[in-house]
Amino acid sequence: MFQTRKDTVYVILAGIFITNAVVAELIGGKLINVASVPMSVGILPWPIVFITTDLINEYFGEKGVRRLSYITAGLIAYCFFMLWLALSIPAVKGMGVQDSQFNAVFGQGMWIIVGSITAFLVSQLIDATLFHWVKRKTGNKYIWLRSTGSTVISQFFDSFIVLGIAFWATGQMDTQTYIASGLTGYFVKLTIAILLTPLIYLGHYLIEKYIHNEKSNNTSHDRQKAL
Repeated sequence: MFQTRKDTVYVILAGIFITNAVVAELIGGKLINVASVPMSVGILPWPIVFITTDLINEYFGEKGVRRLSYITAGLIAYCFFMLWLALSIPAVKGMGVQDSQFNAVFGQGMWIIVGSITAFLVSQLIDATLFHWVKRKTGNKYIWLRSTGSTVISQFFDSFIVLGIAFWATGQMDTQTYIASGLTGYFVKLTIAILLTPLIYLGHYLIEKYIHNEKSNNTSHDRQKAL
């Protein structure tokens, strides 16, 4: 049983955060063409991750984001370990999903795993740091600035780190393709994040209303007890 509504908000945001982060890693091995440039389909859930990060930053501080980021990185590593275990166990011949099919979908290389977790941690820690730096400078004004501003920088690092470790460093991408793919993925994620900026304001409104109702109820209850 959660003690306050704020606890409930944290659990909901953490659930959205972890789910989208894990889904992004699971589907990240698939490359799609965007304007004839290869790009990981795993970028699609990341704008939601960054929006959730900003809301957690706003209400639970930098420590709340850092703690959740470390937990999520551990869960991603656990998820990949379980996939590795599942890949090592032979499938029943002629029934269900066969090894070749399963391996083609989930048999991601070790460097993709290392790149994904590294990019996730670095981008999240940068996002949290920049978010609070902007907030200290502007106070409670300009929600869009600290949200979008931190995302602009953190997503740049995220886009290039995972491709650099998983594809460029291993020789699967040449430098030109690596730069083109990183920039394309970055601008796609950035565009989606900007388009979803109204969700930041909607999230603030709903959370403030939800928490304020609890404070109002507690104040009313205290007055009744005093009477």
